[in-house]
Amino acid sequence: MELKSAIERRTSVRSFTQEAADINDLKEMVRRAGLAPSVNNSQAWKFIAITNRKLLHEMARNVSEALGELPSNDLDDPNRTTLSRVEWFSTFFENAPALLVMVMKSYESVIEKGTNISHDEINRLRNYPDVQSAGAAIQNILLTAVELNYGACWMSAPLMARERLEKILNIKSPWYLMTFVAVGRPFKFPAPKNKLSVDEIFEWIA
Repeated sequence: MELKSAIERRTSVRSFTQEAADINDLKEMVRRAGLAPSVNNSQAWKFIAITNRKLLHEMARNVSEALGELPSNDLDDPNRTTLSRVEWFSTFFENAPALLVMVMKSYESVIEKGTNISHDEINRLRNYPDVQSAGAAIQNILLTAVELNYGACWMSAPLMARERLEKILNIKSPWYLMTFVAVGRPFKFPAPKNKLSVDEIFEWIA
């Protein structure tokens, strides 16, 4: 598949068949994720592929519990419906054939070695290049999934239960959870959502 086709076909898939995800396909997604650019070429990432149904259910349960503990106002029926939808969008990964979990650790920048500015402050000033690096790697996973005829969805909502999930997955400092990608064969590929035209997002300064 041409890169252009993969980019244009990519869309978030949240409903999957129960066909197992091939471990070699998951490894290829991760291999290509590792080819993405990262700040200072730190490559400060690892990926955990989870196909264990019991573990995925336990993770989803903890996400649901964390969402339920958020401070809330007196909810009317429409807001209750909205929260129920948020919970589903945060936990549907338990029904995916595979979940790719991305973990990262802090990198040491060149600037840190020559200044007295803290890592956190440098990270803020540079607009969080570690998060930008993660996005580049995840995009490689998403496009590879399309090429291999999988559906995938990039997920951040489960991070509402970050500490619980790190404990379940035995993720310890200096590593921390960054993000998730649910992967599987889709019931169907949804039509890509409408995107802004290039004329709406492109500016030329000559």
